[in-house]
This record gives sequence, structure tokens and C-alpha cells, in this order.
Amino acid sequence: MSYSDYTENAVQDHIHGGTAFTQPAAQYLALFSIAPTDAGGGTELTGSGYARQSITFSASSGGIAANTNTVTFTASGGDWSAAVHGAVFDALTAGNMLEHNAVTSVTVLDGSDLVYAAGTITSALD
Repeated sequence: MSYSDYTENAVQDHIHGGTAFTQPAAQYLALFSIAPTDAGGGTELTGSGYARQSITFSASSGGIAANTNTVTFTASGGDWSAAVHGAVFDALTAGNMLEHNAVTSVTVLDGSDLVYAAGTITSALD
């Protein structure tokens, strides 16, 4: 995953004696039909039951952390646009994007689930 500008600035400030970075109380995985950049933007999926899903990560080992929970998205009331990018946020809605990455393009059909098993989403230092 690529860290967002928000995360890069927060870590730099924390390391170099600026403002201390407070760990987010919770993290949420979001799906995008148009990819964001490190600065943000992009087009997050909406409608038909879409909502960001809670995600938790392991402690880092060798600079890599992986999700410890199964993350399930369920379409209801209609098909979703193709998801081509994922991002981790510190809030269920709005909030700060912490990191983002391309995903294998997938369209979730009405009544179907998109499931990411534990250990399949990783965060690595560049």
C-alpha cells in the first residue's frame, strides 16, 4: 500500500518532534471505482448497500502488517461499479485516508459478497 500525504506528514511530524501522531481508534477499508492519489480524491463506491468495513491489522513484522479479520462487503439493492482500488481510513465516513493500493478489478453483483480473508490485505513500508 502507498501511504497518503496525511500519513506521511503525520509520521514525519511525530518522528521529528512536531505534533505527536495518535493511533486511530479504528480503521475502515473503502473501495474505489476511480483511484485516489496520495493527496486523496478518487471516487469511492456508493449506494446499493455499500459501506466501508472495519479492518484490523497485526503488529508489523519485517515492515509488513496484514489484516487480522475477515473483511466482507455485501451488495444489496443493485450491482456496484467495478472496484479497482482500496484505501484504509480512520473513520467510517469522511475521515483521513491513511493508505491506498490498487486491487484486482471486481464488480460485486446485487446479493453477492466480496470477501477478503484474514492475512490477504497487507501494509508494507516502501
